[in-house]
Amino acid sequence: MEEIEISSWLTLDALKKKADIVETVGNLQTGHSMSVFCQIEEDYLELVYSDAAANVLRRYEDKDEFKEHLERRKGDDGEAPYENDRDEEDYQEEEESEEEELEAEDESDSY
Repeated sequence: MEEIEISSWLTLDALKKKADIVETVGNLQTGHSMSVFCQIEEDYLELVYSDAAANVLRRYEDKDEFKEHLERRKGDDGEAPYENDRDEEDYQEEEESEEEELEAEDESDSY
């Protein structure tokens, strides 16, 4: 990965206009930065707009590195999918056992 500091959002905007945008992560209205992941010809780029730090242009070596950093940025920004440690079957089994316990308590209270 190569990284270049960019002083102006206008420069990033000019690159963005020529690029095929893959995904945008973050929001300058709700946060302090926004990353635009895009491709121009054979170059995989990340345009980082920031109101708190330097603006940056990152160029990735290949598509795999590009995708890896895209997923990492989503995680940093809280956009990564939630990974549940329990699967749906475990949840349903636990719910059923709780219902059975409640029914057993109700039956014992009625005597």
